[in-house]
Amino acid sequence: MDRATFACSTAFFRDYNSSSQGAFCLPGGHVDFIEKVESFTYSDFFRDYLIPNHPCIFSAKFTEDWGSRRNWVTWDGKPNFDYLLQKFGEAVVPVTNCDVKEYNSNPKEQLPFKEYIKYWKDYIKNDYKSSRGCLYLKDWHLSRAFPEQDVYTTPVYFSSDWLNEYWDAIAVDDYRFVYMGPKGSWTPFHADVFRSYSWSANICGRKKWLLYPAGQEEYLKDRHGNLPFDVTAPSLQDRRIYPRYNQSQPPVEIVQEAGEIVFIPSGWHHQVYNLEDTISINHNWVNGCNVAIMWCFLQDELAAVQREINEWKDPIDDWHLQCQLIMKSCTGIDYKEFYNFLKVIAENRISVLEKGLDDEASAKNTPKAAISTLGMLHAVFDLKRTVKVLTSLSANEDFKKLDLTSLSPPPEALLHHLKAAIDTALL
Repeated sequence: MDRATFACSTAFFRDYNSSSQGAFCLPGGHVDFIEKVESFTYSDFFRDYLIPNHPCIFSAKFTEDWGSRRNWVTWDGKPNFDYLLQKFGEAVVPVTNCDVKEYNSNPKEQLPFKEYIKYWKDYIKNDYKSSRGCLYLKDWHLSRAFPEQDVYTTPVYFSSDWLNEYWDAIAVDDYRFVYMGPKGSWTPFHADVFRSYSWSANICGRKKWLLYPAGQEEYLKDRHGNLPFDVTAPSLQDRRIYPRYNQSQPPVEIVQEAGEIVFIPSGWHHQVYNLEDTISINHNWVNGCNVAIMWCFLQDELAAVQREINEWKDPIDDWHLQCQLIMKSCTGIDYKEFYNFLKVIAENRISVLEKGLDDEASAKNTPKAAISTLGMLHAVFDLKRTVKVLTSLSANEDFKKLDLTSLSPPPEALLHHLKAAIDTALL
C-alpha cells in the first residue's frame, strides 16, 4: 500500500458507516474488465474496487501461469477427467443436487471423486440428463486436502485475507474451495458467508452471474421476509407474494469466460449458472475494508436469534449464552470467537510492525510474509480498522453480558496495545 492509497482509505473510513459501501448502483450495470497484469497494481484494486465495494472482472492473463489452467483442461478447453482422476480419484467430495430443493437449499451428499467423474461423463454422453438429477461438486477444500499440488497462486489483489489467515492459524477450517459441475448446474440466490468478499476463477467453462448490490435484496423478500430460492422464478412477479419486487433494480449480469476471475463485493447477493462444463476456484475473504460489514452481519444474526427464542428468555438462566450457541451453529462464529479473530489479525500485524521479519519468515508463505509484501502502511491500516470494530464490539451490550474472563488479553488491554502500536508506527 502506497501513501496515497493509505491517505485515501483513511479519508474514506473516517466518516464510514456500513451503508457507505456496496449500496452503489453501477451505471447501466457496467462492470470493469481488467485486461493487463503489468499495468494494474494492488493500490489500483484497493482504491477502485475494495473500498467502494464494486465488482470487476480480471482477464485470463491473470491466471495463465496456474498449474490447474495447464493440467486440468484439455486442448479444446474441456475438463481433463483423466488427469483429475489420476491426482484426486480417491478423494471424497461434497456434491449437491441442483434439481432438488430441501429447506430452501440443495441437498448435499459425500461421494468418491471417481464416482462423481463417472457420473459427469455419463451425464454428458446422455445429453446432460440423468435419473440422479444435475449433481454439482461444491465447496471442496481441495487446497487443504492436497497442499502439495500445483493448482494456483492467490493473486496479490486478494492477499489481505483475514478469514483464511485466522482459520489457518487455528487449524480448523478454511474458505478456499473448488467447484466442478456440468452445463446447467447452478447455485441459488445467496450472499456469501459473513457477508464476505469472494473471488471466483474459471479454470475452464463459462458462468453467468446475476449480482444484486447490497441492500437490493430487501426488495426481493416475500411478504414473510424470506428471500427467493431462485431470483428468476416467475412467482416474483406476483405482488401478493413479493410486494416490493417492482422496486428492485435489474441485476448486474456478468458472463465469465475461461481463465477469468470475478470479484464479488461484500454483501452482494448473487445467483450463478454454469453455461458449460465448468471448474472454478473460489475464496471467501474479509479484510480491513469489509470487517465492519461482517460485524454488522453478526449483530443482525444475533438479533434474529434473540427474536426467535425471546419467549424463553425468562425461564432460561443462560439465555444470552444460548443465543450465542445458536448463532454459531447457524453462521459459524459467535461474539467471543469474533474477538479472537480480531486478536489474531491484530497480533500478526503488531509483530511485523514491532519486530519486522526474520529471513525464515520472509522466505515462507506465511501471514507475516504476506503482511510484509503489502507494506507497513497496510499493516497500520489493518490495525486502525481493527481498533474501530473492536471498540464497537467491546461496547456492545450483548458482548458485555458474556463471561469474558477467558479472553486473553482482555479487550481493554488489546485495544491499548493496538493504539500504542499505531501511534509508534506513524511517528
